[in-house]
Parts: sequence; structure tokens; C-alpha cells
Amino acid sequence: MKYILVTGGVISGIGKGIIASSVGTILKSCGLHVTAIKIDPYINIDAGTFSPYEHGEVFVLDDGGEVDLDLGNYERFLDIRLTKDNNLTTGKIYQSVINKERRGDYLGKTVQVVPHITDAIQEWVMRQARVPVDDDDVEPQVCVIELGGTVGDIESMPFIEAFRQFQFKVKRENFCNIHVSLVPQPSATGEQKTKPTQNSVRELRGLGLSPDLNILEKQMKPGQNVSEGQWVAFTDIGCMILILSSLQVICVHDVSSIYRVPLLLEDQGVVGYFCCRLNLPIETRPRKMLAKWKEMSDRSDRLLEQCSIALVGKYTKFSDSYASVIKALEHSALAISHKLEVKYVDSADLEAGTLQEEPVKYHEAWQKLCSADGILVPGGFGVRGTEGKIQAISWARKQKKPFLGVCLGMQLAVCEFARNMLDWKDANSTEFDAETKYPVVIDMPEHNPGQMGGTMRLGKRRTIFKTKNSILRKLYGDVDYVEERHRHRFEVNPELKQHFEEKGFRFVGQDVEGERMEVIELDDHLYFVGVQYHPEFTSRPIKPSPPYLGLLLAAAGRLPGYLQEGCWLSPRYGLMFSERPDSSHPVYSSQANYAKMKFEKVH
Repeated sequence: MKYILVTGGVISGIGKGIIASSVGTILKSCGLHVTAIKIDPYINIDAGTFSPYEHGEVFVLDDGGEVDLDLGNYERFLDIRLTKDNNLTTGKIYQSVINKERRGDYLGKTVQVVPHITDAIQEWVMRQARVPVDDDDVEPQVCVIELGGTVGDIESMPFIEAFRQFQFKVKRENFCNIHVSLVPQPSATGEQKTKPTQNSVRELRGLGLSPDLNILEKQMKPGQNVSEGQWVAFTDIGCMILILSSLQVICVHDVSSIYRVPLLLEDQGVVGYFCCRLNLPIETRPRKMLAKWKEMSDRSDRLLEQCSIALVGKYTKFSDSYASVIKALEHSALAISHKLEVKYVDSADLEAGTLQEEPVKYHEAWQKLCSADGILVPGGFGVRGTEGKIQAISWARKQKKPFLGVCLGMQLAVCEFARNMLDWKDANSTEFDAETKYPVVIDMPEHNPGQMGGTMRLGKRRTIFKTKNSILRKLYGDVDYVEERHRHRFEVNPELKQHFEEKGFRFVGQDVEGERMEVIELDDHLYFVGVQYHPEFTSRPIKPSPPYLGLLLAAAGRLPGYLQEGCWLSPRYGLMFSERPDSSHPVYSSQANYAKMKFEKVH
């Protein structure tokens, strides 16, 4: 097993997750099996109770793990399926050690950070690194580990010490440290400043870890380089002189798409470096997988037609709050060869109260909504902004605008229809009005025990299509069922189902028991779809999520033709999908060879 530790310096949020994902992608393209672990030094057990403004969205895994959004990057880049134990937090480690102490596993010894906490970290990493993450269930050969935060943070010290010991335990030829840092370029002088990175690397080395590879993110034009003299002078520390060669210092500049980062690293010789440094038995030239990435990135840069989607939510001030949603939209836009424009609309700005207090903000929000080609209402929690979302859904239904509601978005579509088409003016979710006369959305008692963390209906669940006459079923490849990831505590009231279906509001997908409503569609509408699950979590760059693909197709005016052609896109319009999509997508059926052969023949 080879371990690659990715640390960061100078500032947080520098892009360690993208670098870690890109390194993994390059190695996987060389034929290796790669897994990934994200370490978050906070004391929370998991990310489930975070506000999206804290660390961005909460990503959900197949096993129900609520984890950091970086694991979403790992899954999308590497096309793997991780588990909740691939996200390691201080809370999990301390909980594990304390439970052992309570059982008497330490035989009366004094439990301390060193060695007990550091040993627990190393044991966790070594155990989880060997868990298969690919469809073939082969044990991984390389584990990429991202340490969150920045070097010097007090909460990350136990992890730094653990990996200081770990490098000797697994031997040098099996362990490599990549340090990601920033080279700022103040506008006043226009000069690159390496001093912050020098201090960061010096501190890391003082803690016992010496970076094998420095990746510098710089604010400069491509082609410019950091002066070698600056690095030679900096690295002459004590009695150790390390002259960093061009392979050991890699400068990464801004690129047009994050999907170009693996290509940028590969161009700078990362594969050859890892072959030498870790004795990897691989070809130095990445194979077919990276070629597809290059083709995808090139196509992304050449897009001319544009499609706009209004994202109506309550966390729109921070784009990472909807990271997977945005990625799923991008994947689908690329599949139909359209440039995506996301119009962020704060749902609270659509409400009547904003018209009275801030009329300019109110009219700007409605202008964004009305000018968009399609409308998306993603998941969320809490009453703030829900009436604005209902207003947006009502507008989409009446104006025949393509609409997709995800989780809460689907539930609010039910509320909107009940109020305006069933004339149940008081219809609401019990999450927002416990005394409502028409509780069209209710809580699930078994998932609401009073404790907030990890108690929702989480993880991969099966949804059965109840009719063959369903747009979404056709988009999935006319399968009988799909398996998607869930994260919710409330559900549509099944006792009121008949009232809706009599008016053309159909529940075309339900759970295995037929008790929970999973998919809604509206008759006499081009694309009015709601799903209780979160399809964005399983979307991939070259395998977009069907509900999001349907939204983009409808917004671009191409959904009817796509369905008439048997769910097939002409080669000149973008990627191709047949009625039997690629079996490697976790939600598709296994009968996919026909689509695969067509794809390879055309390309």
C-alpha cells in the first residue's frame, strides 16, 4: 500500500481537495486502484449538523454517512464509492479511544494523546485504506489522504504527529507528503511572494514532516515561474540542503475548469515523479481515462450555446452550499454541449415582505427567476425562505417552465399544488406549521427521536417506478427501479395521495413498501419533476444524473426530441446516451453494452 498525504499551508480553502482528487485521478488513469481519506480536525463526529455556511454542503454516501464535501470531489473525480469511515474527524477518534478506555482495553493505563490517540489515527488509516471502493471489489493500491485545515492549527497537531510516526512505520518508499501552498502576488508590487510558503514548509518540517512535493498555487499568468534562487536560499535550513528540482516544485495557476487540474499536473511530470518516489509499477504515460478528461475539458472550453438555470435556495451567498448540485448541472450541461449559467436567487427575496422592505432586491430576484430557462429548488431545512420557494414553484407550474425539485423542493411542490389546485389554503409541512389543517408533508417518527445527529433517513434506498408512462423513468433508461441517496426527516403524507393524482399530480415513484412518495410528475407539463432523494450525489462528469439531465434538456428545448429518439443524443450535440446507459453508474441497470459500443464507435 502506498500512502500520499496532502497538507496545506498559508490559508485554508486553498484547494487541497481538488489537488488530492487530481493526483488520485492521474494514478487511476495509470491502471492503479485508488482510494481516498479526508481528515477533518474538528471535534464533531460528522458533518451532519453543520450549517452550509460553515463548511459548505453536507455530502451523503451510500451507507448514510454525512461527510465533508471533499469526499464528493473524490467520488466524482475517481468514480468510486466511499463509506463514512473515509471521513475521519477528531470526534470519531476520541470517541473510539474513550469507548476502548471504558471497556478496559487499555488495562488501567493512563490514556494520552501520544501514543493512544496517534496510534488510533494510524490504525484507522491503515484499516480504511484497504477497503475496496471500485465496482470490482479489488483492494486499493494507493491511498490519498487529505489533512484538512492548515499546518500550525492546534487542532491538527495530533494528526501531524501521527503521520510523523506513520512515515517510519510504513517506510519511506511507501509514504509521500504533498504540501499545497499559496504564492500571493500583491497588486501594489506585482511581485510573487514566497515568504508565506517558506514559513509554512519550515513549520511543517519542524513538526517532523518534510514535503516531498510542493504544489504552489499562484496568481500569475501561465508560463511564469517562481525564482529557483528563492527556493534554494529558503531550503538551506540547518545542516540539510535540499535543492528543489522542477519535479519537486509544481506551480498551479488558475485554469478554465477544475477538470483541467489533473491534466495540468500530468503535464508537469507528476506521474514520473511518483513512479520514482514510490516505486510504482506503472506506465509513465496515463491511459484512456485521462484522454477522456482532456476531451471533456476541451469540449467545455468550446461551448457556445448557453442555458440558464435559476437556483432558488436560502444559502445562495456561499456557492459551496450547493456544490454537488452545481456539479450535477455542469455535468448535464456539458452532456448536451451547452454552457451553464447559474442564477442564484435567494428565496427570501421573492417573498412579499421583501417587496415592502427592499423593493429593488425583490424585483431583481424576480427578474432573475423569470429570465431563466429552467428552475431548480434544492434541498434545505428550516422555515426561512420557504414561502419564496413556493412562489417560484407556482410560477414554474403556471408558466410551463422546466422545474426540478429536490428533497425539500419536492415537498414544497406538493404544498404549492395543494394550496392552489386543491384549494387547501392552509396546506403546509408539519416542519413549518405543526397545527396546519392540511398536513401534506409529515415527519417520520422513526427518524425523529429528538436527537439531531445521524437520525434522518440516510443513504442509498431503492425507488420503484409505479408506471411506465414516466419521463424520469425514460431518462433513467426505462428501468424498473433506481437506487439513490437520501437525506430527509419529513415525507409526503401518503393518506392524501389520491387527492393529488385525481388532478394530474402523479406519484410515479415510491419506496419498496409503497408507503413513501419518492418521485412526482405533473401531467400537461414539459418537465415538472420532484424527487425525494438527492440525485446530485451520484452524478459524474461523463455520466450525468438523469433528473438534472432532464432539466437541462427541457431548458434547452431538446427534451421531446431526446425522448422520441429513445434517449439518444446526436454526436454533434454532445455525449451520447441510449435507453440502456452505462452500467458503471450506480443508479443504472446492468444492460449497458449497447450504449457503450455506440459511444466508442462514434468517438
